[in-house]
This record gives sequence, C-alpha cells and structure tokens, in this order.
Amino acid sequence: MKNVYILALAAYFLFSVCDASIKAAGSGSLSAFEIGFIVNMAATVVLLMTRHPGERWRDFWITGRPLALHARAFFGLVGSLCAIYAFTTIPLAQAYALIFLSPIFVTLLSGLVLKEAIGPWRWSAVGLGFLGVLLVLRPGMQPLQPGHLAAMLGGISTGFSIIILRKVGTEAKRTSILGMLLLYLLCLNGIAAMAVGIHLPTPAQFLHLLMAGAAYGLGQWALIMAARRGNASQIAPMQYSQLIWAVVFGAAFFAEYPDGMAIAGLAVVGSSGLLTLVWELILQHRRHR
Repeated sequence: MKNVYILALAAYFLFSVCDASIKAAGSGSLSAFEIGFIVNMAATVVLLMTRHPGERWRDFWITGRPLALHARAFFGLVGSLCAIYAFTTIPLAQAYALIFLSPIFVTLLSGLVLKEAIGPWRWSAVGLGFLGVLLVLRPGMQPLQPGHLAAMLGGISTGFSIIILRKVGTEAKRTSILGMLLLYLLCLNGIAAMAVGIHLPTPAQFLHLLMAGAAYGLGQWALIMAARRGNASQIAPMQYSQLIWAVVFGAAFFAEYPDGMAIAGLAVVGSSGLLTLVWELILQHRRHR
C-alpha cells in the first residue's frame, strides 16, 4: 500500500522536475515545438528502456478505438505545447494554478459530453477553483500575459483528454494510449519545428532538455508502476504535491516568490481538485452498492 503513494509522489516530483527543466531551457531562442521534440525524444528512449517484459511497444497501434486515441493524442499534444509556452513565459506557481483547473473542466465537460448530473457539491468545487485562481493571479492588479491563456488552454486540453479516456475505459491498452501520444508529440513537434526554424540549443539548454525528457519518462514509468499496485483514488491526490514543488522550484531556481495571498490561492485550487475527487469517489461507491 505504501509503495503506491511513494511511487505516485515520485512520479509527480519527476514531472515537476521536467517542468522546471523546460523553464530553465526555454529562456532563449528555442521554439515550443523544438523543446517538445527534444524532451519527448529523450522521454521515449527512457520509456523504451523501462517497458514491462509483457508489453510490445510495436503493437501500440493495434486498438479497437483508434479515433478516440487519435483525439486523446491531439489534445495531449495541444496541452503539452501550451504547458511549455506557459512554463517558459510566466511564473511556475501561476502556470500550475491555471493548469490545475483541469478537474474543474472535467466536471463541466462531464455534464456537456457524458451527460452526468452536476450537483451542488461539484458546482462548489468549480467555484472554489476559480476563486483560488483569482487569488493567485489577481487580474487587474498585475498584467495578464499570453502565457496565462496558454496555461488555461493546457488545463482545458487535459480535461478533454481525461474525458476521452473515461469513454474509452479499458478498451484500449496502456501501450496504445501512451504510444499514440508519443507518436503525435514526436512527429508533429518535429514537423512544426522544421517549419518555424530550428535553432541549435546551447550545451546548457540541451542538458536541461535531456534532463526534462528523462524526468518525464521516469515519471511515466513510476506512474504506471503505481497504477499496477493501487487505484486511481490512491494516486490522484498525490498530483497536488506539484503545487508545492511549483513554489519550491520557483523560489530556489527562478527567484519567483509568491506572496501569502498567492500561496493561499494555490491551496484553494488544490482543495477544489480534492473536493472534486472526493465527490467522484462517492459516486463510484454509490454505483457499486
């Protein structure tokens, strides 16, 4: 049981290392496409080295739900590019506050797409999440930048990805889901990078991007291992540890010091996500009674 939480915490720590490394590398002339290509190439190498003995990555395209997996991969690509742009242009804490609105978007999309009832509990979580974002960003008191819009679009894209995975359920293999996403990330980022122009990374930038890719690949491995030892209700709350790492890494490496109100806003955003998770667990319990 404890291994589940340790693996999940390790996974989300590694994802935060990936995000901070991207931010460190993205202050120069590299495009989001070039950053995405290098990071995901390194991540692919790591994932191929850590595959389960019973999995064959060359079979990732064999699936009964190809359109759903293509749609999920597309939204994953959009979310990745938006996150890269946000991390390289705005403070980490602000980027995370907006990206972590994804549980709220899942709630809204559940009503629109899956036709699920959205009761007072879930609406309360939605309102709480937006209040937290207002505390972090305080629009009108500080200028909003394109990076803030990108972070919000990243959260929306993540929400769509989650809804698609819910509809697919167990009809698709994990290798198919992850393999299709990596295919999109590598091919489309590579094509777009050549179209907008490739700039040779400095040695420091290249090292940061390799570190980001390795951290992302190892994070995915840790998350898969956690999923094999536990369930989503045990893993999902661990994701909110990234809000803490956003503050720690932002202060330690980028001289980003959120004030007390911003930290309170991050706590409110995290609380809204956990409230949504608790409600989802209650619904699952009722369905299985």
